[in-house]
Amino acid sequence: MATPIYPLVTVEDLESMPDDGNRYEVIEGELFMSGAAGLTHQNASGNLFYSFREYLETHPIGKVLATPGIVFSDIDSVIPDLVFFTNERARLIISGERIIAAPDLIVEIISPGPDNERRDRIAKRQLYGRFGVREYWIVDPQQRTIEVFSWKDGALTQSVLFQGDDELSSALLPGFNLKLARVFAV
Repeated sequence: MATPIYPLVTVEDLESMPDDGNRYEVIEGELFMSGAAGLTHQNASGNLFYSFREYLETHPIGKVLATPGIVFSDIDSVIPDLVFFTNERARLIISGERIIAAPDLIVEIISPGPDNERRDRIAKRQLYGRFGVREYWIVDPQQRTIEVFSWKDGALTQSVLFQGDDELSSALLPGFNLKLARVFAV
């Protein structure tokens, strides 16, 4: 964790920024900016979202959302690629039009570049663990892998690495099975 540089950026600061087409997030008061996601990223996101929706049609246990804002605190606000939360958890984490606490599962798809990778693998994993996200998936379209991190003792630790011909599954989603090739299909 980096030493914060003062003054810290707050969620209120983010909300007052002009819309310039970039995606801004704040983690522990540090501002992060991302440009528009590339086609490979968008393709994987769409394939995962479709697979979640297909699963939830036959297993209506919760909801999946693409790129929702999550406000964890005054200095922690992020926009994950996908989130899933159970119907029961929805009552605890939604306030008005916002998610204000940890969903059950967050998916981040790594965009090219070392800064993006560090943010998803380190800063966001630590943030999500600190606020109690039960499962965190890091999707790497370049390596064609999905790392699943599970919450235990206040942190997210890697539990499974899916690659090649593996079939993705999750303890949070009973009966959910997804061939990795389908995630990365064009």
